[in-house]
Amino acid sequence: MAAGNLPREVCGRIRYRYPMSSLLTQHTLILCAHLLIAGVAASHALLTKRDPRSAWGWIAVCWLFPLAGAMLYWIFGVNRIHTLAQRRVGASPTPTPTELRELPAALRGNGDRGDEQRLLELVRIGQAMTGRDLTAGNRIEPLHNGEQAYPAMLEAIAAARHSIDLVSYIYRSGQVGSDFAEALAAAQKRGVHVRVLLDGVADAYYLPRASRLLRRHGLRPRLFLPIRLLPPMLHINLRNHRKLLLVDGVLAFAGGMNIADHHLMKRARGPRVQDLHFRIEGPVLQQLAQVFNEDWKFATGEDSAEPQPPAAIGAAAARVITDGPNEDLDKLLMVLLGAFAAAHHRIWIMTPYFIPSASLVAALQSAALRGVDVSIVLPEKSDQPWINWATNNYLASLLRRHVRVFLQPPPFAHTKLLLIDDDYLQLGSANLDNRSMRLNFELVVEAFDPALVARLADAFARTVAQSKALSLEQIRARRLPQRFRDALCWLFSPYL
Repeated sequence: MAAGNLPREVCGRIRYRYPMSSLLTQHTLILCAHLLIAGVAASHALLTKRDPRSAWGWIAVCWLFPLAGAMLYWIFGVNRIHTLAQRRVGASPTPTPTELRELPAALRGNGDRGDEQRLLELVRIGQAMTGRDLTAGNRIEPLHNGEQAYPAMLEAIAAARHSIDLVSYIYRSGQVGSDFAEALAAAQKRGVHVRVLLDGVADAYYLPRASRLLRRHGLRPRLFLPIRLLPPMLHINLRNHRKLLLVDGVLAFAGGMNIADHHLMKRARGPRVQDLHFRIEGPVLQQLAQVFNEDWKFATGEDSAEPQPPAAIGAAAARVITDGPNEDLDKLLMVLLGAFAAAHHRIWIMTPYFIPSASLVAALQSAALRGVDVSIVLPEKSDQPWINWATNNYLASLLRRHVRVFLQPPPFAHTKLLLIDDDYLQLGSANLDNRSMRLNFELVVEAFDPALVARLADAFARTVAQSKALSLEQIRARRLPQRFRDALCWLFSPYL
């Protein structure tokens, strides 16, 4: 029966049950609720987001999706890490210009007055941003790929007498993962205090889960920001990307290498990933231990004893730089900008992922135009091709300003390394992309060591000799579909 032919008494009952004024009242309440909730959420985004693109995006989501937009922002957009870090660890002091007027004794006498002034500038920016002193008397040894790094790490675990602290972004349950689990379990059985910290998202992503492997060996791994629904903790991006092994407080291994079979170059099957790790000894281990203790407290709420600095053992002066979406935000970026501005002869960069901020691009362009040799080595084929495509959209502006770009042939190179002139380097877990600079918790060690820089510069030069130099003509010659693809990935580069 058509609606127009309904009996009058039926229509009357409908009007009685659903009066127009009641419907209008419900709509008005929903609209008012949306305006109130969206207004509060959008205001929070406006006041707390530091990137205008992020602020605009979340404000639009809050207003365009009634109620759901504010809920999405509350779950995914609110950075609770800053608040948690203040409550659990304590807020870092606001960086202030250092009063350092003289170059530390460990760096004197290695060059002329101009070199000493340049080094002093590097020391100042690092101290101002980190609040940590430059420590003398360290020894840093590069370890290439899993063939060199893993045996050294397992040997250190087997020799441990008191404590072992391990944090790793990726820990895969393959042969290498099993070897480490067995070594850690054996150390724990002989009375060594073993602490293992894994990233909550990476542990859930790579199956079978490493945390279960470790538990089967009697260990108690803890997870950094695991995903949960109640209370909501769905921060896919805010990950602990650090890789650090500390043994007895006197020996450390840090760099970019995860614990996985693919770092073994001589494996017969499966993908292979080139990488560089470092064995570190000396007083800088106190700073490395402090970083691990802070991460451990953040993840577990447990306090740790204040670490003591080991005795001097080498010639390198070193300092730890931490970066993350909490109080450490932009610390590494500011140190990098200072290092690029202070460079006189060369800036050599090796990184697997290169999606630089506008400030980093400008700093590299400026250095190249000053006559500094700015060379960047990138993998020819990435494990994440969309990042390579987004990177293509940055390269033309660099090549036009005489920055040299080289593409390293497979296997995929995961190495992260920065060399400045003849005496300064950075090693660690950070890539030159938005994820490392703004979303991940990263660990970098800066070091002043001419002998080590010379060794790594030789290795860098050998890699360049085996790589393909990229020209501006090649970038311009991309076909329209490739340019469109690259530009589209570049559009989403803040989220890659």
